[in-house]
Amino acid sequence: MTDQPVSGPALADRTALGGVIPPLCTPLTGAGELDAASLRRLCAFLLDAGVDGLFVNGSTGELAYHTDEVRLAALRTVREAVGGTVPVLAGAVDMTANRVVAQARAARDAGADAVVATVPFYSPTHPGEMADHFRAVREAVGLPLWAYDIPGNVQRKLPAEVTAELAADGVLAGLKDSSGDLDQLRSLLHLTEANGARAQGFSVLTGSETMADTALALGADGIVPGLGNVDPHGYVALHRAMRRGDTLAAAAEQERLRGLFGLTRVGDPARLGTYSAAIGAFKEALCRRGIIATATTPLPMRPLNGEERAAVARCLAEAGLGPV
Repeated sequence: MTDQPVSGPALADRTALGGVIPPLCTPLTGAGELDAASLRRLCAFLLDAGVDGLFVNGSTGELAYHTDEVRLAALRTVREAVGGTVPVLAGAVDMTANRVVAQARAARDAGADAVVATVPFYSPTHPGEMADHFRAVREAVGLPLWAYDIPGNVQRKLPAEVTAELAADGVLAGLKDSSGDLDQLRSLLHLTEANGARAQGFSVLTGSETMADTALALGADGIVPGLGNVDPHGYVALHRAMRRGDTLAAAAEQERLRGLFGLTRVGDPARLGTYSAAIGAFKEALCRRGIIATATTPLPMRPLNGEERAAVARCLAEAGLGPV
C-alpha cells in the first residue's frame, strides 16, 4: 500500500522560519530498533518547552546510520506527535541528486513540511553543480527546501554566493548553517539582504550550540541545536532574550549552555569517536532526565562507559537540570 501525504501546517515557500528548531535524537530500543514511545515523549518535552519546529533525520538523529525504513518511521512518529502544531523539517542527505530526490519525495509523502538537504558528497562537486543539485531537488519535490551546510560531514563548503543566488531565485527557503564559519555566515546575511531574498522570507538557522547568541546578533533567524534535545528551555530562553534585545540575559544563558555542552566531550577519544561521544552523551542525558528509555546508539558507534555516563550526570547537575 502506498502512503498518502499527511496534511500539516501550511509552510509557505518564502515564509521565514525562525526560533528554536531542535534536530531530534532518534531513540532506540536495547535491540537497536526505533523506540517510538520514547520519541513521542521527546517530542512532547520539546513542544512543552515552546520550540518553534522540529528537525527529523539530521546529524543528531544519526541519519547516516539508519535504514530508509527507520528514517521514515521516525518522521511519521514525529508528524503524528506534533499534530500540525509546529513545522516538521526532514533531512534528505545522500551522495547524489537523484538519491536525495528519492529521499525528499518519501519525506514529503510521510508528512514533512520542508526538506533539509546537503550538497552531494563522495565525488567532488563544482559550485555550479551544487546549484544544479538544489534546483533539481526543489523542482522534483515541491516543498520548501533548506540547504544544509555541514562541510565537516560532507567535505564540501556551500559557498555563500551560491546560496544567495538560489535564495534570490526562490529555490531555497533558507539555510541551516552548521559550518562554524561566522565570517561566511556574515557574508551570506549581507548578500541575501542586498539581493532582496531576506525581504522575501529567506531565513538562516544556526546549528551552533555554543555561538548561538553571536549568530543571532549577526542576523540569523533561529537555532537548530543538538543540545536543545537535552535543554530546550535554555535555548528558547536564549532566543527570546535576543529577540527582545536583552543581550546580557542571552549571553548569560549561552554561557550556561556552553558549560552544559561539555557533556559532549566526556568520551575517551582513545576508544571512541567524537561523534559517538556527543550522540551518546545526548542520549545518556535524555535517559537521566527521564525522557527516553535507553541510550542505545547504532553500530558501529561505541557506547559510553560507566565513568563517562557519570560525567554526563555531573554536567547535568552543574547546569541545574534534573529529571522532568
